Amino acid sequence: MTGFEELAKQTALYPKEAPLALKTSRNSLLIGLPKEVSLQENRIALTPEAVAILVRNGHNVIVERGAGEKAKFSDTEYSEAGAQIAQSAQEVYEANLILKIEPLVYSEFDHVRSGSTVISALNLPAHERGYFEKINEKSITAIGYEFIQDKAGNMPVIRSMSEIAGSAVMLIAGEYLSNADNGRGIILGGITGVPPTKVVMLGAGTVTEYAVRAALGMGADIKVFDKHLYKLQRLKYSVGQHVYTSIIDSDTMAEAIQRADVVIGAMRAEDGLSPVVVTEEMIGRMKPDSVIIDVSIDQGGNFETSRMTTHKQPTFKHMGVIHYCVPNIAARVAYTASMALSNIFLPFLLETGTTGGIEQMMYTNRWFMKGVYAHKGTLTNLYIARKFNMRFKDLQLLLAARF
Repeated sequence: MTGFEELAKQTALYPKEAPLALKTSRNSLLIGLPKEVSLQENRIALTPEAVAILVRNGHNVIVERGAGEKAKFSDTEYSEAGAQIAQSAQEVYEANLILKIEPLVYSEFDHVRSGSTVISALNLPAHERGYFEKINEKSITAIGYEFIQDKAGNMPVIRSMSEIAGSAVMLIAGEYLSNADNGRGIILGGITGVPPTKVVMLGAGTVTEYAVRAALGMGADIKVFDKHLYKLQRLKYSVGQHVYTSIIDSDTMAEAIQRADVVIGAMRAEDGLSPVVVTEEMIGRMKPDSVIIDVSIDQGGNFETSRMTTHKQPTFKHMGVIHYCVPNIAARVAYTASMALSNIFLPFLLETGTTGGIEQMMYTNRWFMKGVYAHKGTLTNLYIARKFNMRFKDLQLLLAARF
């Protein structure tokens, strides 16, 4: 060995094959970001900038190779932020806190460590009893991020993804109304001398709020229906313009749907499954090649004829009506959606580390506890337990017994 080689070996100039040792501390989190394998999911839960902040605060992050590519974040960016790049999913699942977008699929259960915590979407209608039995068998603490509340009682992930879906949904409608996708060949909105496109929106939440703003800008004729008057009042206040609104009434709504060019379903679940408010009979009276977009399909859907589709095959035609039923609309704009999710997850991960871990976070924050549906071998969500006739335990009692 030359003198130069000896000197280089003693410094950072010498290439090292062994991975960098991970720093650990009492409140350090080991966070795994696996590459998504289901439903053509393009998002990732943390951006490189968020990873850098976590690392600076003493936490460790393992990112599977290529996990951020579809959202336009490279492995190099994550590596430079301080993350360890894993060559396989199995390495990522060595982490005790897994943060992902879509729920675990059965092949991923083989990698998850027993007793670890998984934070992801729940997507309840896509699961059967066996899925939750598998979670209990692995003694996983499972947290559905769509149910996590903030300190004000709002659901930040739902709000953020709904803003994106609402902004995107009118672009989708315009795409499938055009001749390019064998639609009716009409422009979304209106021009001089031509009647405006008729758009019906079901639900007066965040998706509808942002969709209404886009549709108003295009000049569309809009009608909004909801079960609750206060939601309709809040919508009109938020939009700041006069919009036709109505409580859901079978005759009034059925007539509006029959005349509509586009119908958007955005009524969220109140008890686990979204309400079906449009029957097959109503859809049978719609114009040929009109468009249905079921934003609530991840919770069962608002249309009797809906069935889940993917980004690769986003539509199907039933009774002459085009149905768009993709559950992860936000994945169409993966970079924006990943930035939005990262802005939500980063603060609560930092707080989790400061608090002393997931268990302590659940114990001290009722708003965080809302998202936990399974805890170390037991379902803690009463609705899921009743739906599948499974054993249920109250999470507050479980945590009280532990502490």
